[in-house]
Amino acid sequence: MPFFSGATGQVHYRRWPLAGGGHPRAGLVFLHGMGQHTGHYHRFAAGLADHDIEMWGIDQAGHGLSEGTPGTPGALTDLADDAARLTGLAVDDRPGLPLVVMGHSLGAAVAITLLRRELAPFRAAVLCGTPKSVAGHSETSDFTDPGFPVLAVHGVDDRLAPIDGVRGWSAGAAGLELREYADAGHDLLHEKIHRAVTDDVAEFVLGATVG
Repeated sequence: MPFFSGATGQVHYRRWPLAGGGHPRAGLVFLHGMGQHTGHYHRFAAGLADHDIEMWGIDQAGHGLSEGTPGTPGALTDLADDAARLTGLAVDDRPGLPLVVMGHSLGAAVAITLLRRELAPFRAAVLCGTPKSVAGHSETSDFTDPGFPVLAVHGVDDRLAPIDGVRGWSAGAAGLELREYADAGHDLLHEKIHRAVTDDVAEFVLGATVG
């Protein structure tokens, strides 16, 4: 099992290569939410692979096989450091492959923290179930730009992260597109709507990276 030294200890990560050793058209660096780990996302990775998108994922600190205090992932800056290390591994493994970062819930907050530092090497970002405390905050929205596309996917019935925060953000943020899913809650990739969400994410990733 692959690990690297992270901010709070050993961090476990996964890579889902395309079947048959094919070369992907794009790559996705995925950051999960609280109480989850990369083992929950095999189906999502397989769905992306159907579109020739390869995925890398991290067990954030205190989750899955990574070291840390369970239920206490730590500072967003430390988690962003770990995400940057994972991104570096993806870049080294697939030189020249266009990359997109995606985060769900806590992972969305980590992705935004990472993007505030520097957009490179990412071509775009996908934010899923973005917490209201993060969406549109003056310190987290300064990475949005017409030249850097961002897709926010959100369930209309999300009770953990109500959609109104993201709606307000998308209305005034350049380059940010919001796709709403009726009769869906917080964890879009594990609900009945998951296939449609996966296809929408794949379409956005390929549109942002290979046209």
